[in-house]
Amino acid sequence: MPIWKDGKLGLPIGEAVKIFPELENYIDERGRLDFSNREARILYNKAIAKALFGLEIEYHPHGLVTTPVSRYLFLKTFLRGSERVLEIGTGHTAMMALMAENLFNCDVTATELDDEFFEYTMKNIERNGGRVRLIKSSGGIIRGVVPEGEMFDAIFSAPPYYERPTRGVLTEREGVGGGEYGEEFSNRLLGEAVDYLKPGGRVALFLPDKETLLHAIMEHAECLGYSLRDIKFRVGTRWRHSLVAIK
Repeated sequence: MPIWKDGKLGLPIGEAVKIFPELENYIDERGRLDFSNREARILYNKAIAKALFGLEIEYHPHGLVTTPVSRYLFLKTFLRGSERVLEIGTGHTAMMALMAENLFNCDVTATELDDEFFEYTMKNIERNGGRVRLIKSSGGIIRGVVPEGEMFDAIFSAPPYYERPTRGVLTEREGVGGGEYGEEFSNRLLGEAVDYLKPGGRVALFLPDKETLLHAIMEHAECLGYSLRDIKFRVGTRWRHSLVAIK
């Protein structure tokens, strides 16, 4: 498991500065990094991706600053290794797709809708020598995007889950899941995934600690015949859920 030398899954600020010296510009007199600054967050997470996971990641100027540790912990909840997997909406970093390939030895297919994010994703795959198969979506989730007849051991996503647009954090496409609680995108994904999963295959969704959202998705998954595991894990000060639906 990728860990820092103190045995913890993380990276001290001082070590991050050794990788990106410009981080010094965002550290106060007490040695604390200004995480309210987007550039500081990007540099710190790029350092973590490089030091802990061996990945060279470039972030889109306006994309979500995804945290490598949270994505790795999520993947650990459902990947067994050496599987055929599909990521829906890999974003601009391809971080989880590359982790699934490099750390779990998976055969990875990933999709992305946004034109600019798609280009960043391609470059991130190339700079890391990845073999991830990237498919451009024209608006669909799985049907009409991934060829019919393809089957996967696992399908996963960090889906949009807000009820309405957020200000300054995510684009509407990244953030708004639709439905009463933000559950619509996830529910559509679960419905379409049934035809692309091998027997015993699973869908895994990276979700916030939001009870109404989780309940709405779990209720729909049960109606589709999935059995469920809700795995709650902590990243920093925040709780996250890996909702695993098993066919």
